[in-house]
Amino acid sequence: MEPGVAVDVRDGRITAVRPDTPAPPPGAEILRGLTLPGLANAHSHAFHRALRGTVQVGSGTFWTWREVMYATAARLTPDTYHALARAVYAEMALAGITAVGEFHYVHHAPGGTPYADPNAMGEALIEAAAEAGIRITLLDTAYLSSGFGQPPTTHQLRFSDGDADAWARRCSALGERDHARIGAAIHSVRAVPAEQLETVARWAEERRAPLHVHLSEQTAENDACLELHGCTPARLLAEHGVLGPRTTGVHNTHLTAEDVSLVGGSGTGTCMCPTTERDLADGIGPAVALQNEGSPLSLGSDSHAVIDLLEEARALELNERLRSRARGHWTAAALLRAATADGHAALGWDDTGRIEEGARADLATIALDSVRTAGPPPRLGAETAVFAASAADVRHTVVGGRHVVRDGAHTLVPDVPRALARAVEALRT
Repeated sequence: MEPGVAVDVRDGRITAVRPDTPAPPPGAEILRGLTLPGLANAHSHAFHRALRGTVQVGSGTFWTWREVMYATAARLTPDTYHALARAVYAEMALAGITAVGEFHYVHHAPGGTPYADPNAMGEALIEAAAEAGIRITLLDTAYLSSGFGQPPTTHQLRFSDGDADAWARRCSALGERDHARIGAAIHSVRAVPAEQLETVARWAEERRAPLHVHLSEQTAENDACLELHGCTPARLLAEHGVLGPRTTGVHNTHLTAEDVSLVGGSGTGTCMCPTTERDLADGIGPAVALQNEGSPLSLGSDSHAVIDLLEEARALELNERLRSRARGHWTAAALLRAATADGHAALGWDDTGRIEEGARADLATIALDSVRTAGPPPRLGAETAVFAASAADVRHTVVGGRHVVRDGAHTLVPDVPRALARAVEALRT
C-alpha cells in the first residue's frame, strides 16, 4: 500500500499517477482507504440472485438445485429481468465491482418463441448495467441441447436458437456500446453438440471477442462425454478449436492432469467461483495446477449466493489450504490481480484493471477502519482486504472517473435493498 497518491483523470481515463503527494490538490476527490482497480466479476447469472436463501432449504444436489433455477427462469420477461438485473448490478457496484461478465442464455419467451426483438432479453441486461453504472460484457450463450444431442426440455426451449448458425445470426445483431461489449459463450459440452462447437468458436475468433464455457463443473458431465465421445470435455473443446487465449473455462473443477495441460498450455483462462462451487457442493478445482500450467485466473460470483469478490479471492486460497493442508498458495497481491486486471482481461476490457496512465479510471476503495479491517498497519492493506474485509467495507466505487458509489451509497439507484426485494418479489407472483 502506498500513501499519498494522486490520480489524474480526464475523459474517463487515468492521465497521470503521482505518488508522494503530501496534500490533496485543490478540488480533488479524496478516496480514504485502500484504493484498488475496480473489481471484475467474470461470471454472473443475474437472475440466480432471486434464488438466494430459497435454495438453502433442505438438501439436494446441483441437479435438484437446477430444477428450482429453471422455475425462476420460466417467469422472466424483458421488463422483470431488467428490473432484477439493474438491482443486482447495483449490488455489485456496492461491492466494488465495475465490470461484469453476464453469461446470458435466457433468450426467448417461454416455449421458445422469439420476442419481436430477438435480443430483447440481452438488451434488457445491457440497459440494466448502464443504469447501475457498471460495464458489462454480455456473453451471449449458445444453449441448444438438454444433454449431448438430446432436444431441449420444456424449461430449456427459451434458451435455444435451434442450432449454432441461428444463434450466430441472432447475437450478431447485438451492438457494443461505451459500457458494453459482446462476447460469446458455450453453455457446456452437453448443451452444444460437438459438430456445432466450431461455429461458436469461429464467431468469437472473427470478432476477437471473449469466449467463455462451463467446463467440467460436474462429474456426471465428464462421464457422459467420455461415454459418447471417448474423451473428456476439455479434450473435446480442444479438438474443436474452442480453447485459446481469448477463451475462459468457468469452474474447471473435475479436470484430469491431461486436461490441466490442455487448458494451461493453450493459454485458456480459468474463472473460479468458489462461493457457488461450495454452495452447490461441486468440488474444489485445481487452480494452483492450472495457473502453473499457464492458465490466468479470474473470479466470479456465478449464482450470487453472495456478491463479494473479496470473499471469492479469499476462498480461492482457503479452499486450497483445506485440500493441501498447506498455506500461502497465492499472495494477497496475486489474489487481487485475479479479482481485477485478469478478470477484466477475461471480459475483453484489456485497458481496465490497473491504476496507471492510459487505463480506464475504474477504482474501488476499501475502508481500513471498519470493525473488520481496523488494526493492521497500512502497509498490510492488501492482506487486510483479502483476508479480513468484505463487500460491506467498500466505501467508494468509481467507473470511468464517475462516482457510482460514494461513502457506501449508490449514486444512481437510491435504495438498492428495496429494488432487489421488489424485483425478486415480482418473480414470485
